[in-house]
Amino acid sequence: MRHGKKFNHLGRKKGHREAMLSNMAASLLTHKRIFTTTAKAKALRVYVEPLITKSKDNTTHSRRVVFGYLQSKDAVNELFTSIAPKVADRPGGYTRILKTHNRLGDNADMCMMELVDFNEAMLEAKSSKSKAKSGAKRSRRGKKSGKPTSASAASTEATPVEEATPVVEDAVVVEETAAPKEESPKKEAKAEPAKKPAAKKKAPAKKAAPKKDDKEEK
Repeated sequence: MRHGKKFNHLGRKKGHREAMLSNMAASLLTHKRIFTTTAKAKALRVYVEPLITKSKDNTTHSRRVVFGYLQSKDAVNELFTSIAPKVADRPGGYTRILKTHNRLGDNADMCMMELVDFNEAMLEAKSSKSKAKSGAKRSRRGKKSGKPTSASAASTEATPVEEATPVVEDAVVVEETAAPKEESPKKEAKAEPAKKPAAKKKAPAKKAAPKKDDKEEK
C-alpha cells in the first residue's frame, strides 16, 4: 500500500537515490535523450525540470544552485548556454517520456526520456501539420464566402461582362470599315484598263470617215 508515500524510493537509500538522479540528470542535459525505466524517468522528471526553470535566470547564484544538484561543470555549462535559450518561452513541461518495450528478465517498463525542444523530427512534423491545417481552413473559408450571393460577388461578376462588350463592338466596327477600303481599289484598278482599249479602237474609226468623203468630192 502507498499510505503517505509521496514519491518513489526506487528501492534505494537517500544517498544512493540522489546520486543516481544527479547522474541521470547530467546525462539527460548533455545528450538530450536517455533510455531508462519508466519509474526512474518519472522520478527524474520531478528532479530535473526545476533545475531547467532555474537556468532561465543566468546568474552566478543560479549556476551555483544548479551545480549543487548536478555536480558536473559540463552539464551546468550546457544547461545555461544551449538549453536555457531554447526553453525560455516554454512555461514548464521540458521533458517527454515515450514508452518503448518491456525489459527482458524482470519485464520492467522501459522508456525513452528526452528534452522536448531538441527533437527536430517531431518539431518538423508539427510545423507541417499546422501549415496543412491552416491551409485547409483558408480553403474552406474561401468556399463558404464564394457560395452566398453578396454585393461584392455581384460586382465581381458584373465587371468582366462590362469590359467584354466594348471590345466586341470595336472588333465589329473595324471589320466593317476595313472591308470596303480593301475592295474599292481593286474595282477601280479593274475598270481603268477596260476603258482605255475601247477609246483607242473608236479613234481610228472617226478619222477614216472624213477621208472617204474627200475622195467622193474630187
